[in-house]
Amino acid sequence: MFFQNLSIESILANLIALGIGMTIHEFAHNYVAHLNGDPVPAQQGRLTLNPLVHINWIGWLMFAVVGFGVLGSAPISPTRMRNPRWGFLAAVAAGPLSNLLVAIVFAIPLRFIDPNDVIRIAFAQQIAGVGDFLIFVLAQTVFFNIILFLFNLIPLFPLDGWHMVLSLLPPELAYTWQRHQQTTYYLFFGLILLSFVAPQFNILGYLISQPAFSLYRLLLGF
Repeated sequence: MFFQNLSIESILANLIALGIGMTIHEFAHNYVAHLNGDPVPAQQGRLTLNPLVHINWIGWLMFAVVGFGVLGSAPISPTRMRNPRWGFLAAVAAGPLSNLLVAIVFAIPLRFIDPNDVIRIAFAQQIAGVGDFLIFVLAQTVFFNIILFLFNLIPLFPLDGWHMVLSLLPPELAYTWQRHQQTTYYLFFGLILLSFVAPQFNILGYLISQPAFSLYRLLLGF
């Protein structure tokens, strides 16, 4: 629904929504790593909300049009932190949690708009005028930040969820988990490829879509 019959307005709204989500996601990683003693984010000038510092241009455009793309990266490392295990966990978790927070904040003004208008604009994409476009941008920002929140919790390398599991496991299990890093990497990209060549077997979509729409409707109040 969100990537069908894309118009100029919907692509522009997607780019804005993803730009906000990606920027705050990567900033959160870098800022929490900085708080935990990692000097590299400051050295590389990444303690900023300037999207030009964080953006992956090709991935940003791809995500806005087809629903998948590498949006950015953060040069954080547990070995540079005061507490490698818990500091790294906090820095990694900060990314997806920041997306959830963005979704909540951008959903608040939509609660003060007629639900029928929000449904018409957000779901049917009936955009007539600047006011409707601003509502659509708000709705897309909520939706895409929910997607980024849930997507990054998947425990497959190189997603945040994989690193979070690694930090939470005791040493012996963490070692085993790390040994299978490459396997989960292949599995991740295999699932992405499957979603394009055989959409009826889009496992990633099934894992994310239902909780995403449930949380979306909850935040928007319908």
